[in-house]
This record gives sequence, C-alpha cells and structure tokens, in this order.
Amino acid sequence: MSFRTRLALVAAAAVGIAVIAASIVVFLVVHDELLGEVDRTLQSRAHEITTGPRPRIVDGYLVIPGAPPGVQSDFVQAVPISGPPFGQPTVTYTLPVDARDRETARGEHSEYFSDKRFRDVEYRVLTIPATPFAVQIARPLTEVNRTLHRITIFMIIIAVGGIGVAAALGLLVSRAAVTPVRRLMETTESVTETRDLSQRIELTGQDELGRLAASFNTMLAALEDSSRAQRQLVADASHELRTPLTSLRTNIEVLARGNELPAEDRERLLEDVVEQVGEMTALIGELIELARETRGEPQERPEDVRLDLLAAGAVERARRNRPSVEFTTDLHETFVHGAPSTIERAVANLLDNAAKWSPPGAVVEVVVRDGEVAVRDHGPGIAEEDLPFVFDRFYRSRAARGMPGSGLGLAIVKQVAEANGGSVVVERAQGGGTLMRLRLNGRPDRPDT
Repeated sequence: MSFRTRLALVAAAAVGIAVIAASIVVFLVVHDELLGEVDRTLQSRAHEITTGPRPRIVDGYLVIPGAPPGVQSDFVQAVPISGPPFGQPTVTYTLPVDARDRETARGEHSEYFSDKRFRDVEYRVLTIPATPFAVQIARPLTEVNRTLHRITIFMIIIAVGGIGVAAALGLLVSRAAVTPVRRLMETTESVTETRDLSQRIELTGQDELGRLAASFNTMLAALEDSSRAQRQLVADASHELRTPLTSLRTNIEVLARGNELPAEDRERLLEDVVEQVGEMTALIGELIELARETRGEPQERPEDVRLDLLAAGAVERARRNRPSVEFTTDLHETFVHGAPSTIERAVANLLDNAAKWSPPGAVVEVVVRDGEVAVRDHGPGIAEEDLPFVFDRFYRSRAARGMPGSGLGLAIVKQVAEANGGSVVVERAQGGGTLMRLRLNGRPDRPDT
C-alpha cells in the first residue's frame, strides 16, 4: 500500500471517528430532549389531576372529574393495592403493573418515570401515589421512536458520506503533500542511476518537507564538491607523478646499461635516483594526507592544545632541518581546540615554506598569540598575480618551478585550518618577504578542567 493511500485512509478514519462520535452525541442529546418533552407533558398532566377533584373508581372504571371522556390524549389508569388496574371508560385495555406500582399505591414510593411495553407499543409512564391506589399517566413513544429512527438513518448517511468525502479529500491532500517526497524519491533514483550529483530538488516551501528538500540539496552539493575534489586530486596527482616517474624510469634505464657508463656518471645517476625516490615518497605522503583530509576521515579526537608549545616543537625541528636559516620566536601561551597532529603539520609546512624562500642567514620570525600563528620570512616575497593561488593544490609560481617541492604544502595548511574551524591568509610583508597567518579556534586562557 502506497504512502499516499495510507495517508488518505488515515484522514478518512479520523473524519469517520469524529463524525461517528458527533452523531452519537447528537443522537443522545435529541433522545434526551424528546424524552424530556414527553416527561414534562406527563408531569403537567399529573399536576392537573392532583390539583383538581380527586379521581375515583366508579363501576370498575377510573373517573377523573372535570376531564370529559375522550378529550385527553394521555392514557390514565389507577393501580389498586391489590387486584387488576382500573382504566378509563373510553379505553378497553390496561397496562401491566409490577410490584413497585403496588408499593406506590400503598404510599411507599414517590412519583417516578418508567417505560412499559404493551401490544408492541412502548409507553412512557409517570406513576404518582394517590392512596389507596396509584395513578399512572402514560403516553406512547411511537412518534419519539420514529423521530429517533429517522435521525439515526440521517446520521448513518452523514457518517458514510463524510467518510467518503474525507477519503476523496485525503487523496487530493495527500497527493499535494506527497509531491515533494515523490520528487525527492525521483531525484534520489536518478542520482543513483546516473551518478549525476548536480541534480537538485525544487524548493516549494518552508515546512518540514521543504527543509528536508533543502537538506537533501545541501547533501548533494557537499557530495558534488567532494567528488569534484577527488577527481581533481586524482587528475593533479596523475599529472604531478608523471614527470618524476618518467625521469626516474629514464635514469633506471640508463643505469641498467651496466658498464657502459663511467663510474662518475653512474654515481651521479644513483644520487639522482635516490633524490627522486625521496621526492616521490614525500609527494605521495602529501597526497595521502590531502586525500584523507578531503574525505573528512578523522585523524584523532580534537582536544585542547597548547599552540605555543606545539609551535616551539615545530620550530626546533625546522632549525635542525634548515640550519642555514635563523628562526626567532615570540610565543605566548594560547590554547586552541583541534587535532594536534594536523595542526602541527600545518605549522611545520608554514615554517618549511618560509625557510625554503629565505636566503642563507636570513631570519624567519614566528609569533604565536591569541590562537594565531604568524610566520614571516625575509625572502623575495610573492608576486601580486600569485597571491590568490598560493593555497591551491599543485600551484607553483614561475619563481618556484626550479625549486624542490610538490605544491601541496600550503594547500594542506589551508585544509587543516578549515577542518579545525580556522583560516589562513597570506600578505606581502612590509619591507619585503611574506607574512602568513594561521588562525584557529583560539582560547587565550587555560580551558576549564
């Protein structure tokens, strides 16, 4: 059974229950009102009898003084303490009596209403004490029952019609309500079949279904960006690996000639091969790191990190790896929240980039304050046309093409910054050189423990 059909049935059932409940209430109210009207009429008649001349028995019949025979429409009979009841001279039958009626004749009960059935006719009976007998005033409920029967039929017709109308309206409403769900399903099936993540669902409102469609579009956009990034990464990696692989293959083929090469050339080629293998190893490591960050794979649980201590460790390693460059530090205690290893990798990449562009003996200044790492070198600086692209993957300016590197270091810095809720910017430093600022979720004070 489809969701649309179930929704229509639920609507019909809800309306049906409401209509049936309302019909029952209406029936009970009308029943009580009609029966109350009969009771008020019987009480009025009883008042006439009790306030007028006292009824008496004459020749075995009940005679009510002042009431001409055949004028009143109510049936009146007298119930003695014992023996058969006495009817009026104009009536040829009497209603059956019970023990309570006899007790009322003896004065043991006050007036009360009861229902009696005689000759397939239901009567509403008011019994009042009039010792030494009880007077019963009865009125047939034929009209009342007929009216209630008609009302019951009308209620059934209304209930059935209401349920039918509710079912029809439920189908129409469910069609409109299910349309966004149907579009969502069709888009999902189309994406699954075609692998086209550029498809979107048209937004038609701000209700729950509209927000669901918006969330689905957001998910598709994120998947599309991720897929595009992965395709770009594969394409860029293929391009970047092709050149060193070709060079490495050429060198190995030359080395494979054996004794044809002089010893000096052979030694130089072996050094080139080792250097190329090292560069490829570094490149592949950076590609793996970048791919892992692109997929959003968790490296470690985020935690509060002393950024100044982390930067101090990175500077010490940079000093060992780049002894020709002088590093100066201005480190202030500051805490950030993130993955320590990835933040350390980003800081190390900034230091390595600054050292690479610094001439021998130059100074690289490192400042840590308020959740920010600022690294400034005194190299040639970045050309104005290259500034917008320095954090792009594999981007290498014309000045950098003759230097070692893969063009991924600063791209990893940017990705780490964004993954940890921060940012990285590059500036042309006053007086020459480059200034890079890595800002994270800074917490200047020690976090609560």
